[in-house]
Amino acid sequence: MLDEVVVYQRPQSLEECATHYCPGCTHGVAHRLIAEVIDEMGLRERMIGVASVGCSVFAYNYFDFDFVQAPHGRAPAMATGIKRVLPDRIVMTYQGDGDMASIGMGEIVHAAARGENITVFFLNNANYGMTGGQMAPTTLPGQQTTSSPKGRDVETQGYPVRASELLATLEGASYVVRRSLHDPKNIRMAKKAIRTAFEVQVRGLGFSMIELLSICPTNWGMTPVQSLHWLEEHMIPYYPIGDYKVHPIVAELKI
Repeated sequence: MLDEVVVYQRPQSLEECATHYCPGCTHGVAHRLIAEVIDEMGLRERMIGVASVGCSVFAYNYFDFDFVQAPHGRAPAMATGIKRVLPDRIVMTYQGDGDMASIGMGEIVHAAARGENITVFFLNNANYGMTGGQMAPTTLPGQQTTSSPKGRDVETQGYPVRASELLATLEGASYVVRRSLHDPKNIRMAKKAIRTAFEVQVRGLGFSMIELLSICPTNWGMTPVQSLHWLEEHMIPYYPIGDYKVHPIVAELKI
């Protein structure tokens, strides 16, 4: 009789419970990747997460380590305070595009400018997911949402915010990259970037942010499979996957 080989098991850093996310939502993929990296790096007992307001508001129910809830958009400010008071802890924020790129834009820009030694996960699904699919700062030109039923008109509503490109211009940022969760190859790339971002904090190199392109089948009015194709065909051309700021020491790391 062959010995059983464990191919996959729930990461220790994830609670054993069902989530509230809609079918096909890639928040769950992001959660799993983050938890796997935390376990592999042995960081769980040092972790403190800061949950945002949005679809990810209940993140503290799913991760099995210390978590706090921030007011809308204020996760980077709260993470700054925690890290300064408890510098030996590894502090992360988990934020959506409405939370971070709209009401929280001031907090994220200044946290990056100060070079705060925190790790930020920014989920970009191009709409306000929790409140009904309204237009977000990341909504694409021409994209229909519940508050832009004729499509985003850039002449009256402005252009989408490219958060990674914006934050990469700040001297305090050490590691700013964009990855996607739409297929196995890109999911593997995202996991590697997550590990690098935590390594940046462990080494005290300053601010790091990973933008993760994510799907929202419910508010996009598509099936999960259709949403994956839509992300690849429409979001990636506007939000190219890549490294936007990499500290010289980070570039030398063999991760």
